[in-house]
Amino acid sequence: MPLEDGDPARPRGRQVNGEVSGTTWLRGMGDPSLRGTTTPGGSRTEVMAEGWEPGPALGDGNVTPGGAPQRAGQHEEALMTELSELVQKVVKSSSWWERHGVDISILACSFLLLPAGFLCLRSAQAIPFLAGVLILGVVHHTLTVKGSHLASHNALTESKSWGKVWAIFFIELCSAFTVEQATYNHVKIHHGYTNIIGLGDSSTWKLPFLNRYIYMFIAPLAVPILTPLVALDLLRNVEWKAALRTLCCMFLGFYCHYWLLLHVSGFQSPWSALLCMLLTRSLLAHPYIHVNIFQHIGLPMFAADRKPKRIHLMSLGVLNLPRNALLDWSFGHSLISCHVEHHLFPSLSDNMCLKIKPIVSQYLKQKKLPYNEDTYSSRLRLFLQRYEELMVHAPPITELVGIQ
Repeated sequence: MPLEDGDPARPRGRQVNGEVSGTTWLRGMGDPSLRGTTTPGGSRTEVMAEGWEPGPALGDGNVTPGGAPQRAGQHEEALMTELSELVQKVVKSSSWWERHGVDISILACSFLLLPAGFLCLRSAQAIPFLAGVLILGVVHHTLTVKGSHLASHNALTESKSWGKVWAIFFIELCSAFTVEQATYNHVKIHHGYTNIIGLGDSSTWKLPFLNRYIYMFIAPLAVPILTPLVALDLLRNVEWKAALRTLCCMFLGFYCHYWLLLHVSGFQSPWSALLCMLLTRSLLAHPYIHVNIFQHIGLPMFAADRKPKRIHLMSLGVLNLPRNALLDWSFGHSLISCHVEHHLFPSLSDNMCLKIKPIVSQYLKQKKLPYNEDTYSSRLRLFLQRYEELMVHAPPITELVGIQ
């Protein structure tokens, strides 16, 4: 189940950056509650940061006379350069273990847990059998979400050749998707045009013909079925050699899982083995879908010709969720509690995103930039209450208004 590096060319939350100023404001936001009201869970969004004066100059076009856009753009590029230098110091002072080893170890441990999971499924008793389902479900999502996500950003290794090998393994063999399309859609589009209407606005996650309860609680169970079907359709857009490689990897991944359930776990019929495959592969499908919509949809959306510069785009359009042991392990920090950091520095591993989190949050706070955070339960309530607005209707474009 591939998730979504590139310089830009998808939730309400609270910010930790101090008081609200009356000198600048955002208009036309996807979620009206972003304008400073309190969430059902008590958290607060403060999108008007004191001292932050984006004004019309945040857009890439010439919207004010006198060179103001150019000066504002230079200032914002200087902010991003300064933050990048602070982060680069941390990266250079970090060991290989911190940069790559921790996350590789988590993936390796997941592989080592596979025999225990398949053997537990041999038991006729409920507790060992359910333990096997839990183990295989967590391992599957660790390999397909965390592994695929890191591989798509080449964050598992500093070698491009090995990075390609890992991408094929995690994305095609484990996740049943094609590397080229996963990388293009996630790295080039979603990261390059985060929250840009018609490009990286997370609209691929919207199914407006479904009602809120079916989408939030029932539809995720179909993810293991829909993912390879979507991948097969996208094979029309890649070269025949890549398509053939993807088909072989997809078949090998599914067949190995099926064969192990029959010959190691002892399932007696093909249908029971297939049902178990569906159960384990959809175990964490609900948070997988939820995380993908919670952290972008409902935050400000922009037109391609009126987008802010990178540091503002990512601070406005990305949200962090709290740390969670299960999701941190299976999805990775960069998709949960360090999503803002990941969008600013997408080539860093999960562990490095966690390490630079205090630096990024403190810097954005000092510069009076948004740093969005909210709880999982608060986001869930928000999407259930405002599903029509956030997931059915097209989001309005945010207008950056006024230096007064």
